[in-house]
Amino acid sequence: MKILSAEFVTSAAGPKQLPADGKPHIAFAGRSNVGKSSIINSILNRKGLVKTSATPGKTQLINFFLINGSFYFVDLPGYGFARAPRAVVDTWAPMIEQYLKHAPQLRAVIVLLDIRRETDERDLRMLEWLRHYDIPARFILTKADKVNRQEAVTAQRETATQLGLALPPLLTSAKSGQGVGELRAEIARILAERTVGSPAF
Repeated sequence: MKILSAEFVTSAAGPKQLPADGKPHIAFAGRSNVGKSSIINSILNRKGLVKTSATPGKTQLINFFLINGSFYFVDLPGYGFARAPRAVVDTWAPMIEQYLKHAPQLRAVIVLLDIRRETDERDLRMLEWLRHYDIPARFILTKADKVNRQEAVTAQRETATQLGLALPPLLTSAKSGQGVGELRAEIARILAERTVGSPAF
């Protein structure tokens, strides 16, 4: 998949604000400090399209980026710890679930997990939502450059076991580029599997 164009289109707080053009969505989800923005920028070969921050929880709405004029990357709010008002944080979980429930153009969710952190109840809740709404998902481990090869292989195996995954999570690093090409190819494959506008579930 060659990235020819990528542009921010809109932000949404609920289903009524989603783009209505029928183009397919690939969503990205993960904890608020997992490196989601960096991975999206790496896939797109853009340095600053998706804003990154040292402060977890910067993304407080669902952000849509139109790629090649034909599909969207959807940046979901990071779940878990964030330096934001409690009232804002409390809206993120239902906001994400409502999107998963009411976005028929959603083809798959890329779930990011920090390779240095154990999975917890937040990650399990995301997995439960995806299974409940029958949404295809691909799990990836970010920041693979922060650990050695043996630690990475162990993390792959343990994460797959803990989450009951059929495939081991893909090792990625926005810093070194590890796994980014494979993830880009996986997204292209997902998009090619369905015709534009077909439901994900």
